[in-house]
Amino acid sequence: MRKYGVADTTFSRVDMGSVAINTIKKEDPEAEIARYTVPGIKDLPVAAKRLIEEGCDGVITLGWVGKTMLDKYSYLATSIGLITVQILTSKHVIDVTVHEDESEDLEKLKEIAIDRATKHARNLVKLVRDGKNSLTPLAGKGLRQGYKDAGPID
Repeated sequence: MRKYGVADTTFSRVDMGSVAINTIKKEDPEAEIARYTVPGIKDLPVAAKRLIEEGCDGVITLGWVGKTMLDKYSYLATSIGLITVQILTSKHVIDVTVHEDESEDLEKLKEIAIDRATKHARNLVKLVRDGKNSLTPLAGKGLRQGYKDAGPID
């Protein structure tokens, strides 16, 4: 049986963890899902690693980054940590992050968060359930998460 990990934070302003879980359940109803909620983004690498150690075949991490430069540095450290987890475990860790300075409009930020969490949860299911070439037909299509697709350059 496939097992997915969902790691999210209490700092996020949208419950992206629930969005990801609902999407995974819809896309792969037979799968098991483990959720691990931590305070902030810098805690996501260890959450992802622990979920993988507990048998998850892949993990989606869902974080929210504030507007300050310190927040951006924290995200950089988190990103490096998540990449390291992937290298150490040979498992996909899909990093889904909303940056608070993407929009001043809170409703738009919510839309970005939901869209990004949904699309990346689908990506994780494809990679875990369908294998390494499952996204190949979509290569070069200019697909985006959180915004309208950019489209390919023909």
